[in-house]
Amino acid sequence: MEAVAPSKSFPHSFSYPKPSCLFKSHFDSISFKRNRLGFQPKIGTKWVNEQLWGGKRVIRTKHIGGGGGRLIEGGSRSSTLKCTAEGIERGLLVGTGGQAGKIAVPERFKVVALMACVMCLCNADRVVMSVAVVPLAAKHGWNSSFLGIVQSSFLWGYIFSSVIGGALVDKYGGKRVIAWGVALWSLATLLTPWAANHSIASLLAARAFFGLAEGVALPSMNTLLSRWFPRHERATAVGLSMGGFHLGNVVGLVLTPLAMSSIGISGPFVFFASLGFLWLTSWAFGVTNDPQESQFISKSELRLIQAGKSKASLNKGELPPLRLLLSKLPTWAIIFANITNNWGYFVLLSWMPIYFKTVFNVNLKHAAWFSAVPWGTMAISGYFAGAASDFLIKAGYSLTFVRKIMQSIGFIGPGVSLLCLNYAKTPETAAMFITAALSLSSFSQAGFLLNMHDIAPQYAGFLHGISNSAGTMAAIISTIGTENWRHTNEEED
Repeated sequence: MEAVAPSKSFPHSFSYPKPSCLFKSHFDSISFKRNRLGFQPKIGTKWVNEQLWGGKRVIRTKHIGGGGGRLIEGGSRSSTLKCTAEGIERGLLVGTGGQAGKIAVPERFKVVALMACVMCLCNADRVVMSVAVVPLAAKHGWNSSFLGIVQSSFLWGYIFSSVIGGALVDKYGGKRVIAWGVALWSLATLLTPWAANHSIASLLAARAFFGLAEGVALPSMNTLLSRWFPRHERATAVGLSMGGFHLGNVVGLVLTPLAMSSIGISGPFVFFASLGFLWLTSWAFGVTNDPQESQFISKSELRLIQAGKSKASLNKGELPPLRLLLSKLPTWAIIFANITNNWGYFVLLSWMPIYFKTVFNVNLKHAAWFSAVPWGTMAISGYFAGAASDFLIKAGYSLTFVRKIMQSIGFIGPGVSLLCLNYAKTPETAAMFITAALSLSSFSQAGFLLNMHDIAPQYAGFLHGISNSAGTMAAIISTIGTENWRHTNEEED
């Protein structure tokens, strides 16, 4: 997996070994950057002396590891020492309130919390159909081959909206684009049961429209978090948001059978659509595209964010340089990584409940529980992968090295685990191997998913759309192909 570190260096930065890379040119128009990444070390403060000066106590300090000293006037040593080089609160959950003794939650944490919620809803809405398709098939007499078409119809719209949505995100920012996406996919979710009862064409159209609306979610998330988080916290923020995304599988798999058994087939569709409209009310007034536009962010938090992120701004109508993007090897590395990731991900997402039902004869409700456990652990492991990535970066390892390590774990680990799945004889053993596969695959979030902003920050949404469209095509082929392959094997047996 190819990764390239941006050239932005911070004050008091150390020089680390130059990361390896497959291309060496510097392209200003896209910001394909490869310079060494400097990170601001922890700046210690040494109390040199204190004396009375003009009737006031003056404390002389100097920074250890670079930077000049300064004078602090005050009546005691308990005066707050603010470091102008860093400015700030450290860590994702640290903040300073307006009143003494109170801790304020940083605005960027509120942003990532809302993003995690909507990503959870995004995936839960997808999973509803994976569970509901079984009773719908029994009700309408659909054969197994048609199930693959229904499952993949979501991807028909998704493949087109990824590129368009990515370009819109680059131009208008993530807040507005994802808000429209949530409104439209919640409407499509609400209409799905009606469409299924009306006709097959209506159902496929509703699912395609649902995918069209959901295609903007990941580019919006990636771009918005890159504006709200400094580079050394970004992997953790993406890990938290994608943790919500994977947790959506658990929520959908667990709640959908319960809602269907108590309300009916339309129950889960109405429930999750209502949650989407409810989330919009919080998002519309609580988030801005850029922290500089926020009325609630503290000056210290704003300085932290600005010091640790790229200077890429919203595009003002210019077309992304598609030919130049596609001429670079790192772009193709990201595209092939997305293809590989989506191939396995959507097979498991679409067919896991049916796998447990057909291979191990587990009923639908128990199959949903078996399917939920792997996604739950994936949500947790994704956070730890992001935290580990940020830790390595702050420890001084090159951005290229960290991205490659995370991506290698994210591909090799699942490959070995799925090979072992062939030898599973019980549903518990199968769930264990699938859990290992999905947990390790979450390390890719700290690999190719973040690398888009490393190599082309001002066109990251568009690049995400290109790679996601290629990955979606792979998902369509794998989803339909899995059913055809399974049907062929059953006939041979």
